[in-house]
Amino acid sequence: MRKVKIAQIGTNRTSHGIMTFDSLCKQSEVFDLTAVAFPEREHERFPEIVERMSAVPEKSVEEILSDPTVEAVAVETEEPYLTKYALMAIRAGKHVHMEKPGGFDLTAFEELIAAVKASGKVFHTGYMYRYNPVIQEVLRRAKAGEFGEIVSVEAQMNCRHDEATRRWLETVPGGMMFFLGCHLVDLALQLQGEPQEILPMNRTTGCEGVGCEDFGMAILRYPRGNTLIKTYDYERGGFLRRQLVITGTKATVEIKPIERWGKDGQYTDWRLYTVDSWLDAGESFSVGPYDRYDGMMRAFAEYITDEAQNPYSPDWELTLYRTLLRCCGR
Repeated sequence: MRKVKIAQIGTNRTSHGIMTFDSLCKQSEVFDLTAVAFPEREHERFPEIVERMSAVPEKSVEEILSDPTVEAVAVETEEPYLTKYALMAIRAGKHVHMEKPGGFDLTAFEELIAAVKASGKVFHTGYMYRYNPVIQEVLRRAKAGEFGEIVSVEAQMNCRHDEATRRWLETVPGGMMFFLGCHLVDLALQLQGEPQEILPMNRTTGCEGVGCEDFGMAILRYPRGNTLIKTYDYERGGFLRRQLVITGTKATVEIKPIERWGKDGQYTDWRLYTVDSWLDAGESFSVGPYDRYDGMMRAFAEYITDEAQNPYSPDWELTLYRTLLRCCGR
C-alpha cells in the first residue's frame, strides 16, 4: 500500500488528538505526517500537548488546506470545532478523518455530510470500537444470524473523570451521552437498526458540585425488546466494567471489559453462551494485544488507497448523529 500524505488539524485534552498523532507517527510505513496546525488558541490552552507534537512541522490551517500534496487531514480539535474544520477540509478536496461525534449543531453536520457526498472523498470518524477485533468479529457473526434475532443490547461505557474534565463537560450539550455514549449508540444501531422510540434519561448527579449531565442513559425501544445505553463519568472501576452484552434468540455474547490495558497494548475479554442451562459458564476468549488507534487509522488509509471500502457511508454517519442527539434529549 502506498503512503498517504496527511496533516493533522487540532488537538484536545479530553479526546484522542495526541493518540491519533502518535499512531500516525508510529505507522510511518502507511502515513507521511507532513504538518500539524493548532487553531482555536490551542497553543495557549494545551501547551503540554502541543509540545509533545513539536517534532512535526507546524503550519496554519490555510497552508495545510491549500497544499495540493496533502491528500488527507485528521481533524482532532475539541468537539465544538470538529464539523467546522472537517467541512473546510472537504471543501479543499481532502479526505477527512474526524474525531467523533462532530460538533454540536445538526444543521452544520447535515451541511458537512452533503459536502462529503458531493466531493466523493473519504469521510472517516473516530469511533475506535468499530476496529476492535472482538467487536468486529461479533458484529460479523451477529449479522450472519449466528446469535439468532437480536432481542436486546446492553452497552456501558463508564469511567472516573477528573474534576477538570467534568467542568469541561458542562459546556457539552448532552454531556456524557454526547461525549462517550456516541460509541454505544453506534454499536446498537449496527446490531439492531433504528429504534422505534428513544427514551433519554440523562441526569446531573451534582457530584463535586459540577453541573454537567454526567450520568448518561437512554432506552432504545425495538419490536422485541429494549436496549440500554449507559455512560457515567463518576464511577470508580467503571473502565473495567465497560461492556457490550448482546442477547439473541440463539446465543448471548458478553464482551467485558471492552478493553483492558496490558504492557504491550489492549486486550478484550468475551464470553459466548449457547447452552440452555442456568449454570452454563459459556465459552471464554481473550484477544490481544492490539492498539485501539492503529487499526482505526490504518483503515482510513486503506479506504483512501482503495485497499478496502469504507462500510460506514455518509448517510450512516448522519443517521448515527441524529440518533445520538435524540438520545441526548435534543
